[in-house]
Amino acid sequence: MILGRVIGTVVATRKDERLTGFKLMVVETLQPGKETKSEEFVAVDTVGAGVGETVLVVMGSPASRTVNGAGSQVPVDAAIIGIVDSVEMMGR
Repeated sequence: MILGRVIGTVVATRKDERLTGFKLMVVETLQPGKETKSEEFVAVDTVGAGVGETVLVVMGSPASRTVNGAGSQVPVDAAIIGIVDSVEMMGR
């Protein structure tokens, strides 16, 4: 899983019909305790996240399964699967 922050949205008037009804969000990866610039990517939102929220993201085939359950594969590389309330770093 990846810890990230939603920094924007993507509007696509034409997309694969299996993605109809899903929001596409721009997410930047977070590295707690580090100020380095992070990677950004687009993820399908499965939990109703909003801009500015810290989220949990899965990538690859788990992301595709998250979007469609046990059905056919959906063309998804990243999916937001949780909204984070807090992060605690122990021993730092």
